[in-house]
Amino acid sequence: MIKLNLLMSDISLDVTLPDDATSYYVDLSQRKIANCIGCFGCWVKNPGRCVIRDDAVAIYPLIAQSDRLLYVSKICYGSYDTVMKTMLERSIPIQQAFIRLHQGETHHIQRNVVEKHAVIVAYGDLSEESKALFRQLVSRNAKNMAFKDWEIFFVLESELGNTVQREVNQWKRC
Repeated sequence: MIKLNLLMSDISLDVTLPDDATSYYVDLSQRKIANCIGCFGCWVKNPGRCVIRDDAVAIYPLIAQSDRLLYVSKICYGSYDTVMKTMLERSIPIQQAFIRLHQGETHHIQRNVVEKHAVIVAYGDLSEESKALFRQLVSRNAKNMAFKDWEIFFVLESELGNTVQREVNQWKRC
């Protein structure tokens, strides 16, 4: 099985991906992605398919099939900022409406989703309170997003390019 790598960012980055067909960079700031309308059509009417036809429909399959994820997001009030949060909410079609017990908790069953090694590079509100809330959020989301393992790097916006390139370079070694 081919391993896919996905870099998804809420800000334009100057980064060099491995020279292969298995690595993708999605600059969310350049995409048209509407808010989820909460209709649950992706669970009930057309399972696995969002009723909104915009750029998100090409991205959430990449999220589902990537085994290495690198999310770059501004954090605001201890959460992903609007652009990233909107995309993550729109990726709900990769989950089923059905619930399972996972590590003693109820979570959605994934729809053909690969387990992931995830790295989140967070910038923006780097107060200790915001970082603690963000760690907790990612920890909770990891169970619904099929993260096998994950880590977070909190960096200044001026450090984004170097940090992201360092992480992308790790893809070549895996």
